[in-house]
Amino acid sequence: MSEPAGKTGFPRAARILSPNDFARVFAVRRSAASGPLVLYACPAAMGTQPARLGLSVSRRIGNAVVRNRWKRRLREAFRQVRLMLPAGNDFVIVVRSGSPPAGATGAQQVEEMIGALAARVVARPEYATAATALRQGTGTQPSAIQPPRRRR
Repeated sequence: MSEPAGKTGFPRAARILSPNDFARVFAVRRSAASGPLVLYACPAAMGTQPARLGLSVSRRIGNAVVRNRWKRRLREAFRQVRLMLPAGNDFVIVVRSGSPPAGATGAQQVEEMIGALAARVVARPEYATAATALRQGTGTQPSAIQPPRRRR
């Protein structure tokens, strides 16, 4: 189903939803950190699709209001920089601490952080090695990775 022309939502195709995809990104272990954010990156299973985003905001960050504020801020920043990010990659952003930056300057800071972190991770030589290994089938396969078990 296509979206209306004026709507700038966060389409389902732009999200990482399955536990196996999250586990695959974490298993590749390519990350960069800046301030309250850690960005993990992994070549996508389908190498030609635009960049996708997964979010991990722990309860340690704060109550539901604070966590949802972080998620809204990160989704909006990703929407703004998505087309500038290298295609064919999956990104998971983990929030380490604090409350999200407020206002228009805070939004700009988060956008710049995401762009800089993604560029830093993808530019590393070991990331290119992981990308070719995954695409050739010798790297970490999603079927071989077990998603993390949930604690009750």
